[in-house]
Amino acid sequence: MTLMANMTWYEFNQRKDEDVVILPIGSVEQHGPHLPLSTDTIISEGFAELLGEHINGIVMPSINYGYKSQPASGGGPLFPGTIDLNGLTLINLVKDIIEELIRDGIKKIVIVNSHFENQAFLLEAIDLVSKCMPEGTKIIMMSWWDLISQETIDKIFDEVPFPGWALEHAAITETSLILKFRPELVHMDRLIDEKIEEVPKYQIYPIPKDLVPKSGLLSIGRTSTKEKGDLIVTEALEQMIKIVKKELL
Repeated sequence: MTLMANMTWYEFNQRKDEDVVILPIGSVEQHGPHLPLSTDTIISEGFAELLGEHINGIVMPSINYGYKSQPASGGGPLFPGTIDLNGLTLINLVKDIIEELIRDGIKKIVIVNSHFENQAFLLEAIDLVSKCMPEGTKIIMMSWWDLISQETIDKIFDEVPFPGWALEHAAITETSLILKFRPELVHMDRLIDEKIEEVPKYQIYPIPKDLVPKSGLLSIGRTSTKEKGDLIVTEALEQMIKIVKKELL
């Protein structure tokens, strides 16, 4: 695995044609009183670097900002420190980066995403690029939660019911992943048993200030452990490697 940020342009220019370039994408978003604002980016970087080690990939500097946090999947713009991009901004940013890679001769690109709200906009950027990219170029986009089996979900949510991926924000899975990747940034003593009590089946603007608990927590996270983080990483990484080997190598 090579970090692109540490390469000279000579070294980048001398890469092999079969090299896979990996772009981690996260967000700057509230993750309750116990996790850092950079939680999504840390998770994307963690997966990207592990994947890069297994396929000898080149890991790009991360995109640290993401699409607008939504109330029932991230708390929304109700919390200081949540820095959102407009959809068109994110589309154009990712599109520009991919197009620059292609101009440099890159033909194998993997995007690793860890921010729930990013998905549609990343796919839109990839779709726009794909309409005129050189023959033989392939782009893969993966979000780690899409790669987790029901069997692993059952092991992780052994005490607390699984609330669904949208509400699993700053809760058991993300807390467990940060306990694995950056344990020094987790404040378990600040974690409280609080959750969103009623998830609306519609959207309303302006967003009601009482929709999300004041802590920013959407689900219960008290059973988070590094061991559960290991379970998630083991399965998601295995699936990422299989996908890349099937589609790109």
